[in-house]
Amino acid sequence: MRPVVFLGPSLPLAEAKEIIDADYRPPVRRGDLQQLEGVELVCIIDGVFLQSCSVGHREILSLLNRKVTVVGGGSMGALRAAEMGHYGMTGVGRIYKMYACGEVQGDDEVALVFDPETMEPLSEPLVNLRSLLDAAWMADVIDSAQRAGILSDMRSIYYPRRTIAAFIEVAHRRLGEGRTGTFDRFFEENYRDIKKEDAIEVLKHVKNVC
Repeated sequence: MRPVVFLGPSLPLAEAKEIIDADYRPPVRRGDLQQLEGVELVCIIDGVFLQSCSVGHREILSLLNRKVTVVGGGSMGALRAAEMGHYGMTGVGRIYKMYACGEVQGDDEVALVFDPETMEPLSEPLVNLRSLLDAAWMADVIDSAQRAGILSDMRSIYYPRRTIAAFIEVAHRRLGEGRTGTFDRFFEENYRDIKKEDAIEVLKHVKNVC
């Protein structure tokens, strides 16, 4: 039986299908899991946040109690896996580990807005920007105070308005004119979409366990 995979803006559907043949569905919403019958494995990557009610913990627990394997990572799946790990939900990927160890908290770290027709992201998840700032700090491109300041400024921006352009503007304001060129070059060379990377890792994990 093919696994059910809830996927949205974290990874283009065409790329996902190249990894594993699955029953792909849009980002999970409250009530979606209750409608599943006869499934053996459910994979949650993307889910809705503030657009409508997000998937509930009891829905996931109900599947686990029915001996359904539930895997999560990348976005909403990472958050729920960190919260439900002690009940048997499997978490995969870097973002899951960040939630599980308390490095990040709150769904706004992975939240973004996207085109409901194409699933194309229209904003940038904070977790990607956090990762870039960590790398810049470790490379001595920015110091710890600048890293904290930029991250704080980005957190104060409502998540639909967190874009790359907004991030660069905030960084330039915090760094001053003398450091912006170095930071811009570092960004261009080192930006990583860790939500996408994790989504790929999750699907490869699911393929291995099926």
